[in-house]
Amino acid sequence: MQPEDNSTHTSQGDQISSREKQSNNNSLGVPIAIVIAAVLIAGAIMYSGKQNTPTPKAGVLDTAQETPEIEIAPVTEKDHIQGNPNAPIMIVEYSDFECPFCKNFHETMTKIIAEYGKGGKVAWVYRQFPLEQLHPNAPKIAAASECVANLGGNDAFWKFSDSIFDGRGLNELTNMAKLPDYAEEAGVSKDSFSTCVADGTYTETVKTAVADALKTGARGTPYSILMIGDQKGLINGAQPYDVVKKMIETVLTQIEA
Repeated sequence: MQPEDNSTHTSQGDQISSREKQSNNNSLGVPIAIVIAAVLIAGAIMYSGKQNTPTPKAGVLDTAQETPEIEIAPVTEKDHIQGNPNAPIMIVEYSDFECPFCKNFHETMTKIIAEYGKGGKVAWVYRQFPLEQLHPNAPKIAAASECVANLGGNDAFWKFSDSIFDGRGLNELTNMAKLPDYAEEAGVSKDSFSTCVADGTYTETVKTAVADALKTGARGTPYSILMIGDQKGLINGAQPYDVVKKMIETVLTQIEA
């Protein structure tokens, strides 16, 4: 497996093209007053990692700029959801299974849900946004995950997703030969899974999901929208756990107050 060329990425996430990079610099939008304190707290924190490893950072200017009105398809029972669907805070993530930054953010959100999901305070929605230009196998993995969801339900989808992200290194490609094993581990029949994948059952579904993501304003991954009622803001790229936690804590304080 060949490591990805980090020159195709920014410090925040995978981008479709350099021309579109600037439009994605509008980071965490300010959903009026309720999120501003969280934004400023997050903006004061810098996250760094080892050399040659994607290092998401949050800067005051990057994190606090206002964004245009975000148009997003309503969350329904057809979505892949962890946590309480009626939670006061919902984070909708448009993601790519092969994106190294999405792997980082998947780890962040897994911790967030472990801490806030059971209490019904935060819900996490995963939506497909495979960047085929950067990751040729990503649409196939996305379609495979939809097969798992159809055959095994919501829990199976999330177990399969965890296996995809956990089963590779940060800058490694997914071993496609392992997908049937991941499906079986998630509780799905290998034969049924292989038939679904071979038939291309969810190929068009994934293409539609990509089109929906683009309509929302997504140009790179991970692209996440923090929703509080009808207020929305963008989380810029693969923010680390500490940053997202501070956002949530401050928002919850505002809500409870």
